[in-house]
Amino acid sequence: MDTGRLDLNLLHTLEALLEERNVTRAAARLHLSQPAVSAQLARLRALFDDPLLLPAQRGMRPTAKAEQLLAPLQAALRQLRETLQASQDFDPSAADMTLRLACTDYAQAVAVLPLIQRLRRLAPGIRLAVRHLESARLRRQAESGEVDLALISPDGAPPGLHARALFEDRYVLIGRQGHPAWRNGVTLARYLEQEHVVVSLGSGDFGTEVDAALAEQGLARRVALSAASFLLVPEIVAQTDYVALMPQRLVSASRVPLAVAACPFAVPGFGVSMVWHPRNHRHPGQRWLRQLFADQMAEPAMV
Repeated sequence: MDTGRLDLNLLHTLEALLEERNVTRAAARLHLSQPAVSAQLARLRALFDDPLLLPAQRGMRPTAKAEQLLAPLQAALRQLRETLQASQDFDPSAADMTLRLACTDYAQAVAVLPLIQRLRRLAPGIRLAVRHLESARLRRQAESGEVDLALISPDGAPPGLHARALFEDRYVLIGRQGHPAWRNGVTLARYLEQEHVVVSLGSGDFGTEVDAALAEQGLARRVALSAASFLLVPEIVAQTDYVALMPQRLVSASRVPLAVAACPFAVPGFGVSMVWHPRNHRHPGQRWLRQLFADQMAEPAMV
């Protein structure tokens, strides 16, 4: 038998015919016309090289080969239907899957840690494989399946991937509790007098976009330390007289006691988006996880 000529619709028709033993009833069950079912029966007879169903006094009776086919055909189609149904009706509590997630240290602290806490409660069988975000390699990693989902700035999302805005963040000024700059409110002049910690991812630079914006106004601040990550900055600030501009959500997630103030001049915020490969777009488990992320990050950050 040439299975390349067999399509799934024919198997559904064969199942209905063998169970109903009547072309009219099988046609009604399949929502097809009687001539259409008769034409499919003719194709099935040619494919199996067997009459399959023969006229009888009441309806039709199956041949020996048809009787032999019925049980395995029913089992195979039942398994197929259950598989397709399971792919649509995703049950997080029973899920057994792994999500490969790429993000920065900042995103791990503000987005991934709360997600882990929720997954332990809602979907304990889902595992996370978290890796550091490599923006230049992200498209290739998504295509190969190394990364299922990435958290990245919207302007850094590679072309050809699906993207969804996840959350916005803004900068606040932090210092140690009892810092003298906080006594009568942090003014621009008082801000410029302080020693600052900046974050320069991988480059070790002491100048950032904030310094460029200040320079346009003829102003400058004193940068004493350039850190490679946001994560240690709260600890550094809490133990010194340094101050730093930090994302508000990260300050909210930190357990370090800090003094917090609004920045005394306008500093643009930033956004974070989820990106994923088109082949994962309709995956029920990944769709559920992306929505869980979105729902979680829609909650306001508190400082």
